[in-house]
Amino acid sequence: RRGEMAKMTQLVNNEVFRAYATYAAIVLLKMMLMSLITAYFRITRKAFVNPEDTESFGKGESAKKYLRTDPDVERARRSHLNDLENIVPFVGIGLLYALSGPELSTALLHFRIFTGARILHTFAYLLPLPQPGRGLSWAVGYSVTFSMAYNVLKAVWLL
Repeated sequence: RRGEMAKMTQLVNNEVFRAYATYAAIVLLKMMLMSLITAYFRITRKAFVNPEDTESFGKGESAKKYLRTDPDVERARRSHLNDLENIVPFVGIGLLYALSGPELSTALLHFRIFTGARILHTFAYLLPLPQPGRGLSWAVGYSVTFSMAYNVLKAVWLL
């Protein structure tokens, strides 16, 4: 077990891994924040999908008017879904990338660009900003994840 602990200590002391952990935590927290933003829009717009969520606004038929969709709620939900589709792969591929031994400067560039692109994507989605802002921010983040995956495969390819 002592050997395992030493390896874990080495990992935590690895600058690339620490950078990965920092930026992964930032984008995961941003993704978690989207749940709160969606809930905020649901409550302020009184737009719910479950009957039990409307009970504080009345009973029976008077509460049914709150079972509806709202454009702001749906926009926040789509932004959150887009985070799930992009941040989850970043976390997995980014970990493999961090463990594949990249240069710190190159790793930081990947992590920072992805994080900035996802934050910009959220603002572009929620405000909304005119296209192609949202599309470009998505493409930049997606390209970063693809670049990391390519570098992992290049580093570990065993054919």
